Amino acid sequence: MKNKVYFVSDAHLGSGADSLERERQLCQWLESIKDDCKTLFLLGDMFDFWFTYRYVVPRGHVRLLGKLAELSDAGVEIHFFIGNHDMWMFDYLEKEVGAVMHDEPELFEMGGKRFLIGHGDGLGGLDRTFDMLRKVFRSRLNQRLFAMLPSAWTFPIANRWSDSNKVKHAKEDCLHYMGDDREGIVVYCKERLRNEPIDYCVFGHRHTPLVREVESCGDGGAIGRRVTTYINTGDWLMNRNYVVFDPESGAVELCDAAGKPC
Repeated sequence: MKNKVYFVSDAHLGSGADSLERERQLCQWLESIKDDCKTLFLLGDMFDFWFTYRYVVPRGHVRLLGKLAELSDAGVEIHFFIGNHDMWMFDYLEKEVGAVMHDEPELFEMGGKRFLIGHGDGLGGLDRTFDMLRKVFRSRLNQRLFAMLPSAWTFPIANRWSDSNKVKHAKEDCLHYMGDDREGIVVYCKERLRNEPIDYCVFGHRHTPLVREVESCGDGGAIGRRVTTYINTGDWLMNRNYVVFDPESGAVELCDAAGKPC
């Protein structure tokens, strides 16, 4: 019976020597859930870089794209939240696979629970440099200018940028939980929680598999204290994690690739 909801993020396909094997493992996992998956949320950075050209499809990733098309044809509802690495996906998956595309966090009601779902980049207002770069990359004018460049130039540029960011983050040791007041996603979730009840906040981006309770920012005023469960899906780059929600039992679990709860 197709009734479960699955979340996965940050495969960064195209990055690293093990990208093809990582893609195969991801497709094997998708195959394993196809019989009970009603809705699949891809929470961004599934590709280390993607740019949707009008007539050209970026090389590679055919296994994942084919598997997503297969799931969609079988009735699985697919949602894709663009990340900071694949923000230039545009309408490719929408037209070719039937995925519903999202570029900002959104609320969903499923199984009587309210889920706030998104990738997680640019939230909380804690990194002004990144916020500025995000606006530059999302500018329609800059996107059109970038599209005019030959792909033989754009992909090497993007790959070098991506690799330098990975090195920078590794040196800064920021792939661990840094505390509620230093996690942009958590700051954002706490602010949203002040204005509306949310049962679960599910995000990617941070590559840090985590389940933790957070409460509304401040005293909540007239609404009082609100609490939500923040879940970070981890990634499929190093940790091979995913999240599953069973509407019948109401259980939400963070699991490893073998299906074992983390």
